Amino acid sequence: MHHPIRVLVVDDSPFMRRAITRMISSDAEFEVVGYGANGQEALDRVAELAPDVVTLDIEMPVMDGLTALRQLHGQTHVPVIMMSTLTQAGAHATFEALEAGAFDFVPKPQDSMLDVFGVAQELRAKLKAAASGSTPSRQQPAGPSAITPVAHRAAAGDLGLAVDLVAVGISTGGPRALQTMMARMPADFPVGMIIVQHMPPGFTRPLAQRLNDLSPMTVREAEAGDIVSPGVALIAPAGMHLVLKHSPAGNRVELLDDVGTRTWHKPSVDVTMASVALACGAHALGLIMTGMGNDGTSGAKAMKDAGATIWAQDEATSIVYGMPRSVAEAGIVDRVLGLDSIPLELARVRRHGGLSPAASR
Repeated sequence: MHHPIRVLVVDDSPFMRRAITRMISSDAEFEVVGYGANGQEALDRVAELAPDVVTLDIEMPVMDGLTALRQLHGQTHVPVIMMSTLTQAGAHATFEALEAGAFDFVPKPQDSMLDVFGVAQELRAKLKAAASGSTPSRQQPAGPSAITPVAHRAAAGDLGLAVDLVAVGISTGGPRALQTMMARMPADFPVGMIIVQHMPPGFTRPLAQRLNDLSPMTVREAEAGDIVSPGVALIAPAGMHLVLKHSPAGNRVELLDDVGTRTWHKPSVDVTMASVALACGAHALGLIMTGMGNDGTSGAKAMKDAGATIWAQDEATSIVYGMPRSVAEAGIVDRVLGLDSIPLELARVRRHGGLSPAASR
C-alpha cells in the first residue's frame, strides 16, 4: 500500500501555516501531520512525529529557522524545504540555509492567485523530490576551504570542444549544484558563461555573490551592455529575460522585460538559448541541469539546429530530473554527464576564436 508523504509545517504565522497546508493538501499524495510555530517546536515535532519532510520558515521567535535547521541536520536526516521571504535579507538567509543542509527553498507566495498557484506547484514538486530520497548528499556544495578547482588544461594533443560561449539552464536544486560546479571551474576558463537559474527577484545577485566567493572564475549578476568575456560567468537577473546579441565588440547582453512570447519563467532558458543560437551559431555549448519542467528544451533545440553542442546532467545527480529529461527525450543531447563530471569536461573546452555566426558557417 502506498503511504502519503508526511509533512510537518513550521511557521510562526497562523495564516501562512494554513496557506501552506492548503497548497500541500490539495494533492492526495501528501498528509500534513503537524505544525510548529518556531524552531524549538520544529525540533520537538520532528522527534515526536518523524515526518518525511519539513517546511521551515526562517524568521521565527524563540528559535529561528536557521538555528533549528542546523540542529536538525546534526540530529536527523529529515529533508527540509525552507520557505523564504522575497527580501534581500531573506535571500541571504536562504543561501545560508542551503549551505547548512536544507534540501531546497520555495518563496512564500505573494498576493496574486497566479503566484500562489505557481508556488504551490513548486512546493509540491520539491516536497516529492525531497521525500523520494533524492538527497543532495552526493553533491554537497564546497565551502571556501574545500574548493578543489580543476588545476589543469587539457594536453596539447587532447583538443576539447571549441566554442565561443557556454550557456547553462538550471532550476530546482540549482543553487547547490551550481556551487558544486563553479567551485571546480578553472580560473583561466577560456570562454564566457551565461547561467539562467530560475529564482525570484532579489535572489540572483546574492547567488552570484556566493558563487563568486566559491569559484576561481569571476561570477556576477549580468547587466545590460555586458560583453561576455573569458573566465566570467554572468547570472541572468531574476525578473528579466537575458538575450545575447552579436556585436563587433563581442557577444553583448540585453535585458528585456518582454520578448513578445508568453513564458512561465523570467528569465527563461528558452529565450536565452534561442538568442545564443543566433549570436553564436555552431560555436556554443548548451548545458541543461537539474530542474522541474521543460524550460530550455526549445531553446536547446534552436541551438542544436544552429550546429551547437548540447549536454545534459544525468538523472542520478539531478535533484529533479525534469529539464534534463525533457531535453534528452527531444533527442538533441550530445552528452549526459554526472554533476562531478561536468566541470572536468568543461575544463577541456577551448576557445573557438570569436568568429561571428555568419563567418563560422
